[in-house]
Amino acid sequence: MTTDVVRVSVPRASGSHNLRAVKVVLHRELLRFVNDRTRMVSSLIQPVLWLFVMGTGLGSLVRASIPGIDFRTFMYPGMISMTVITTAMFSAGSIVWDREFGFLREMLVAPVSRSAIVVGKCLGGAVVASAQGVIILALAGLVGVPYSPALLLTLLAEMFLAAFTITAFGVMLSARMRNMQSFFGVMQMAIMPMIFLSGAMFPLANLPSWLHVLTTVNPLTYAVDPMRQAVFGHIAVPPQVDAMLNPGVTWFGHKLPIIAELGLVAAIGAVLLGVAIAQFRRSE
Repeated sequence: MTTDVVRVSVPRASGSHNLRAVKVVLHRELLRFVNDRTRMVSSLIQPVLWLFVMGTGLGSLVRASIPGIDFRTFMYPGMISMTVITTAMFSAGSIVWDREFGFLREMLVAPVSRSAIVVGKCLGGAVVASAQGVIILALAGLVGVPYSPALLLTLLAEMFLAAFTITAFGVMLSARMRNMQSFFGVMQMAIMPMIFLSGAMFPLANLPSWLHVLTTVNPLTYAVDPMRQAVFGHIAVPPQVDAMLNPGVTWFGHKLPIIAELGLVAAIGAVLLGVAIAQFRRSE
């Protein structure tokens, strides 16, 4: 009696398989976001409170020194960034949740490149964070920012770039974490300093040398500043107020152009994406 041996072959990963994997992971992130109404609302509460409560309170203190502009207009780009970074990090954190429930292992054993899974995750997080940021964009008129199509499209593009970089950072952090408690602890430790040292809530002009250094080495600074320059480019502001609130980022006394700041954010995002992919290739 002979026993027939059935050969089982697993298809090799190909470009089309990897592209489909990116689409599937991206689609899953969108579905998860749309179906989680609590997350959508909760991630908006903090930036809205900062913008309308803290911004109004601080504005009453500095109104005499910044004539012709609402302080909330200054804070507006920073609140966009706060919304984007929070949503992007939560999207990246879902990897830890997937690992706890075993879904991540099923994705990793699929006949697709692990890099496709990471790219899909980063793109999904960027799209979700940008969609959340659109809600803040809709509030522009309430803080003196015009509804200019050119401005809104510029802010949207800059939001997406920042969201992709932050999601890649979050994916890199979550690659080796085993529980959500650890991730949330690290996330809070990373998010708050990045937000406070980005110039989101205070001008970058005339800072003490030690604080100037910290804002300069903070990657989020180079995402917030282009948004602020885009906003200030579409409103009428006295020159002395513009110099005070919108000085730009300087290296050794020289102001960085916007394209250099955006290029730096893109480069950091590419490096973080590469590190995240390397982490996943060594995990599980």
